[in-house]
Amino acid sequence: MNHLPQGWGRPRDDVYGAYDASYLQNSGPNQHTQQPVVTGTSVVALKFKEGVVIAADNLASYGSLARFTDVKRLRTFADAAVVGFGGDVSDMQYLDRLLTSLDTEEAYGTTGHTLNAHNLHTYLSKVFYKRRSEFNPLWNQVLVAGVDQEKKPFLASADLLGTTFSAPSLATGFGAHLAQPILRTLAPDEEAAAGLSKEQAVEAIKECMKVLFYRDARSMDKYSIAVVTKDGIDLRENEKLEAQSWAFAEKIRGYGTQVN
Repeated sequence: MNHLPQGWGRPRDDVYGAYDASYLQNSGPNQHTQQPVVTGTSVVALKFKEGVVIAADNLASYGSLARFTDVKRLRTFADAAVVGFGGDVSDMQYLDRLLTSLDTEEAYGTTGHTLNAHNLHTYLSKVFYKRRSEFNPLWNQVLVAGVDQEKKPFLASADLLGTTFSAPSLATGFGAHLAQPILRTLAPDEEAAAGLSKEQAVEAIKECMKVLFYRDARSMDKYSIAVVTKDGIDLRENEKLEAQSWAFAEKIRGYGTQVN
């Protein structure tokens, strides 16, 4: 069956003969993606004493439509790092295949070593910069969480321009506006982050996911969360916010029918 767009709604070629598609003018210039189509929203992450907590919801939106509700946007790498993807889902899938190939090469290498989170972040930033230099960017911002070569917590971001940034807490999308104030209050610097326990960091990230669910129209209450330490990765992909309800909205003036 012909699945190409020019064949949509047409009779089958093997029954009615080939169709003259010359009017489609397929000899035009190559075109690259001008803007993301199916997108994932915020990724949030926070360092603590022994590692990093990172989370992202499982929604992929087609414009303003909550189209896909089971898209996992956290990807593990070699039991040493987790990559959280924000932005275009198709570009995310391309990067996932790229990381799978890299992971396989590292696993079967003869050196006995593999990439840590710091190395992986450097690699991804170069990939982003190369594509940007070709005027064909990958429409993503990623957070890389894990441990570095000294087994210390590592957290950094890279975006479609190849720009890199590192901090005790990071967030993409609306999380940069809604979640970061919460995280920076808890861990304003590296010293404060080093004093956080795993339980405190996980609770803070869950609170951020709750705020994003209520305030970001492109998020949902089902999410993935990972805790990365030198001992490995604890990834849970089907977490759900507890006892979420919009009943409180009835008490807000301007919501629904007001009687007084």
